[in-house]
Amino acid sequence: MAFFDFLNPALDFLLGWSLLLPPFWGVLLLSFLISLMIVVVYKYTTDQNLMKQLKDEMQAFQKQMKELREHPDQAMGVQKQAMETNMKYMMQSFKSTLYTLIPILLIFGWLNTHWAFAAIAPGQEFSVELKFDEKALGTITTSAPEGLDVLNDPSRNITDGSAIFTYKGVDGTYIIDYDFNGKPYTARALVTDSKRYENPIQVFKDGPVQSISVGLKKLIVLDLFGWQLGWLGTYIICSIVFSMGLRKLFKVY
Repeated sequence: MAFFDFLNPALDFLLGWSLLLPPFWGVLLLSFLISLMIVVVYKYTTDQNLMKQLKDEMQAFQKQMKELREHPDQAMGVQKQAMETNMKYMMQSFKSTLYTLIPILLIFGWLNTHWAFAAIAPGQEFSVELKFDEKALGTITTSAPEGLDVLNDPSRNITDGSAIFTYKGVDGTYIIDYDFNGKPYTARALVTDSKRYENPIQVFKDGPVQSISVGLKKLIVLDLFGWQLGWLGTYIICSIVFSMGLRKLFKVY
């Protein structure tokens, strides 16, 4: 979503109110609004009379196929008609998808940068792990900017292909420096009381360092009888329920 980063201020203005709510209620309300948008756009960008006709035809074909279970040749003919009708229905539905696809992708990108992980709070310890290729040997050192403290030895030997450093700091955005065999690397960490964070993972294609990961904890939005869901799983469940209800309310076919 980096291509659309210039839209972040507008999305913050439109969706930032959700960050003031507990995670579940924020995602729940956003799921409702997105579902409402999709249903309304779908209703007014499709020919509902045609959609109802096609849906009725598909239901009639399904009924015929059940009645023709003992006549497979006739059932195959009905099934072919049902597939053709279903294709027409899907093509009509696809038109409305074109209107909502980009807005939904933008909203999902925004949600993923605000609701996927728990932010690092001031005074909270967090780790940064550097992973190396299997041939890498030696020592890597770190230096932290003012306001951020390194809690373990700033020089670490590579063990089992990785090195982990622990930090703690006050509110701020930090560029953390690393040096491995004279080659510099950096990690970016945000310490804040708000629900924001920097992209926690950097991947490198060349060189001994393969990735740098800031140890953010996954944000649990919904705990469903021990099944812990993030924002996406919660959104999917909520949107299915809302979509079914709204389609009936607006008589959408």
